[in-house]
Amino acid sequence: MLHSSLATIDLLRQRFCDGGGDAQTLHDAEHYARVHEPGEADGGDLIAAAVLVPIVMRESGLTMLLTLRTAHLRDHAGQVSFPGGRCESGDASPIATALREAHEEVGLDPEQVEVIGQLPEYRTGTGFSVMPVVGLVQPPLNLKLDDFEVAEAFEPPLDFLLDPVNHQRHQIEIRGAMREYWAMPWRGYYIWGATAGMLVSLHRFLFAAP
Repeated sequence: MLHSSLATIDLLRQRFCDGGGDAQTLHDAEHYARVHEPGEADGGDLIAAAVLVPIVMRESGLTMLLTLRTAHLRDHAGQVSFPGGRCESGDASPIATALREAHEEVGLDPEQVEVIGQLPEYRTGTGFSVMPVVGLVQPPLNLKLDDFEVAEAFEPPLDFLLDPVNHQRHQIEIRGAMREYWAMPWRGYYIWGATAGMLVSLHRFLFAAP
């Protein structure tokens, strides 16, 4: 398991270093994620946001830190999400937004995060332009959840999330039109929509032919 984890970390660093393949591959990954986000934006400017895609380097294997949002929130209530949120005027970059939001939502110390790159922009049907920031997280994690926004945090194995066998395609009817989206159910958690789409984007980014 340790050897496999180190190989995956090396692959992550290398792919972000060399750009993760050709421009067409990255464009396809962005387009694939965007067009399979259920729903449609209501028009106007998209809201800039960023999320941290936190890969936790545990001795037993790599995991992904995800959150379950509380049921009363206005945006994406009750859904599985990466830590993240809207960019604020004081944020110097999407990286700053992602690290700030992760600290505010789950108490993740920015000093424990090695940012290694960013995935293509992800545009949601609810009107957000999201920049996924990928970081390697060094345990131990002394999480402190913001109980207004986060119901719980959990860590599926990265191997499960990156295995295309677990990337399910589903459909939903919205305002008379059928929309497709990604889903990755895991142990009672329903990972879908934007979060699943960004995980598919991560898989395509890592394993696209150079």
